[in-house]
Amino acid sequence: MKIAIWGNELIAWTAAACFAEMGNEVLFTPLFSGGDNSESANLDHAPANVKEEPGLIEQLQQQQDSGRLQFSEVTTASMAMLHFLAFLPKQLTYAESLCHMLAKDKERQLIVMNASNFGIGASDKLQAFLSGNQQVMAYIPDQLPAGSALAHFKKPDHLIIGCQQEWALMHIRALYRPFSQNVNSWLLMSAREAEYTKFAITGMLALRLAYINDLANLADEIDVDIDIIRQAMGSDERIGQHYLNPGCGFGGEHFPQYIEGLAGTLSQARNSSLLSTVLEENEKQKELPFRKLWRHYDCNLQGKTISIWGLAFKPGTASISNAPSLKVIDALLNQGCKVQVHDPMAMANIEMYFAKHHHNDQLRFCQNEMQALENSDGLLLLTEWAQYFSPDYQTMRDAMNTALVIDGRNVFDKKLIEELGFSYYGVGR
Repeated sequence: MKIAIWGNELIAWTAAACFAEMGNEVLFTPLFSGGDNSESANLDHAPANVKEEPGLIEQLQQQQDSGRLQFSEVTTASMAMLHFLAFLPKQLTYAESLCHMLAKDKERQLIVMNASNFGIGASDKLQAFLSGNQQVMAYIPDQLPAGSALAHFKKPDHLIIGCQQEWALMHIRALYRPFSQNVNSWLLMSAREAEYTKFAITGMLALRLAYINDLANLADEIDVDIDIIRQAMGSDERIGQHYLNPGCGFGGEHFPQYIEGLAGTLSQARNSSLLSTVLEENEKQKELPFRKLWRHYDCNLQGKTISIWGLAFKPGTASISNAPSLKVIDALLNQGCKVQVHDPMAMANIEMYFAKHHHNDQLRFCQNEMQALENSDGLLLLTEWAQYFSPDYQTMRDAMNTALVIDGRNVFDKKLIEELGFSYYGVGR
């Protein structure tokens, strides 16, 4: 099958690699900006999150070498029948221009699969640019997590397809069949229902995270261990274990944006502030490790050397978008601390970010986690990278001035680390 892919989002690059691997002819136009003269591209134009995604650049290169993946001019790509859109939420006008251009020939069959998060009702607006039943707009939500995009695209738990035209569904099924041959995993609905489903899933995950964090903060006050509570909650089959790990807040580029979009829709349509409150509380939660440190030192951090393990917003990615580390580092610098940081992937991004804020004289970028502990007055763990789970505790103690650990992800065994002589603060422990 021949498919044109438009847009510069992670899912666009992932779809290009995966569709090409399955034998499709992929015409890729990532830098489309709404007109025929959009800039041509190559792998060098891949955004940072694509270059950092494990295995993705290598697979893109393989498929380009095979000839199945081509970076295409607009006029060539527009001739395909199947089109896949993956634009930023703010680029709705690009999608509108593209649909208008594609639909000029009102007689040809056209299937446009939109994976962009433009909001509820956007697919109906885009469908209006197309002509009749032979030109169809479908919505397929982007559900790829950064750090494991290839694995999730190739083996999805389920596929949500917002399309009700049977002839178009036949082609979409054929395109996705290599990735999911389990009929029960196909969830078919209207495009508007698929858009709403995307928002509903995102909102539910945010609510679970906010709730477990709220319970953890209360657990701190009433002297119970949230880890025991969490395990008991998760053992109830009505609840399950997913998204029940308390911590110092969620981040990422898209997840908070989607919640903000749904919060705005709920506020306008239902006068509901539920998700707005979730976002506000999440921003406060990001400051939790700093507040625990500040209280430990009786509100005086001037001249302290503080270590941070984990800068990315989650393991498996170099992205620091909306990461708790940004708020924590900024607060520490403003308190006059020297900050020594380590992350397996995000060091370059954090260095670039704080270079713009002229704080680099107080920041030390360390080659490994133990180097970050040298002469430290406390360790803040902000991202649960696997390599941080089982450190050499004696080496840690020997390196630090003060054996203090503030565990923003509840990685360490509280009882063990305290028996080894550390002062320990977790989230709800």
